[in-house]
Amino acid sequence: MYTKLPNLIIGFHGCDLSTKKRVLYEHQMLHPSTNDYDWLGNGIYFWEHNEERALQWAQELSNRKSSSIKQPAVIGAVLDLGNCLNLTDSRCIAALKLSYNMLYSYFQMNNIKLPENKNIGSNTDLLLRSLDCSVIEYLHAYNDTIGLPSYDSVRGIFLEGQPLYPNSGFREKLTFRYAYVMSIV
Repeated sequence: MYTKLPNLIIGFHGCDLSTKKRVLYEHQMLHPSTNDYDWLGNGIYFWEHNEERALQWAQELSNRKSSSIKQPAVIGAVLDLGNCLNLTDSRCIAALKLSYNMLYSYFQMNNIKLPENKNIGSNTDLLLRSLDCSVIEYLHAYNDTIGLPSYDSVRGIFLEGQPLYPNSGFREKLTFRYAYVMSIV
């Protein structure tokens, strides 16, 4: 299956200013997120060619009481996506659907409640993606079990925010987002 994307992309990671300084001046690595609600599974998250959206995300997160982001900042990076679970590709969508079906069957056989994607408050963007995260992590584990190469990155497109105009399919926060699990180029 063709999953190697042949080009480099510019990615932007929203974070706290202290994290940006540690990465740029102390040469520390970014740490992958491992929340059970992460949209694209475990990884370091980047917005594709969209520094402004990465900053908006960091600013939105800084408004939450328990947020570690106090001074929103952005780190830019050149990324080689490697073997990418590209969720804009039909074959990868089919693999993800198969992963869901296998995970669903496993949970049913073991009488376990399937994780759910959820809204936060009145927001309808499904910001807590526990089901999606579980399906993607299950696909990683399944590929490892049967000896398929690991995915280096996961690419997804997200429709967030309000419609741009009445009856619009476009949203004010239409973006490509990556979970990147390999080192920065």
